[in-house]
Amino acid sequence: MKISTVVIPRELSWDIQAGMSQRTQWYVQPDGSLDMMKLLSAFQQFFREHAEHWIERFQYREAGPQLLLQAFLQRIVNGGGRIDREYGLGRRRTDLLLHWPLDETQGFLGPMQRVVLELKLLHKSLDATLHEGLEQTADYLDRAGTADGHLLIFDRRPGIAWEEKIFQRIEPHGGYQIQVWGT
Repeated sequence: MKISTVVIPRELSWDIQAGMSQRTQWYVQPDGSLDMMKLLSAFQQFFREHAEHWIERFQYREAGPQLLLQAFLQRIVNGGGRIDREYGLGRRRTDLLLHWPLDETQGFLGPMQRVVLELKLLHKSLDATLHEGLEQTADYLDRAGTADGHLLIFDRRPGIAWEEKIFQRIEPHGGYQIQVWGT
């Protein structure tokens, strides 16, 4: 029996998903699309408040930030969307590709919002991580046929104040305007 690639991350993050309260529709814009700015701003605050406690629960701490983001987004997309997760390490694939149907009556057969989410842990300098992440995000935006790209950089260095870690800015790269989130 083949296990879906969705099962493992959902199982690993189930306790987190179950512990999150959810109000519906605050994240949907009048045109039916997801408001990614609201969602990812809310995630930044959520991560700031809960990361240290929840990431310690994961056996693989390097995967902790990604699993937390997946758990946070999963409760949203369960309301009508889908998250594709890529595990092709070294193959320059995105971490998450979110699909959100824009017409509920047509579902996944109708118009679709596609959002690329590239996640990076800050290991080197911010500039080096940013450069590598922008390259990967722009490449996947091209392959996914969307311009909605977000690069999340997780700064796990001890002793760095949250005010230094958390930021939002737009970076032009490869003909795209990529939203960069420091977390």
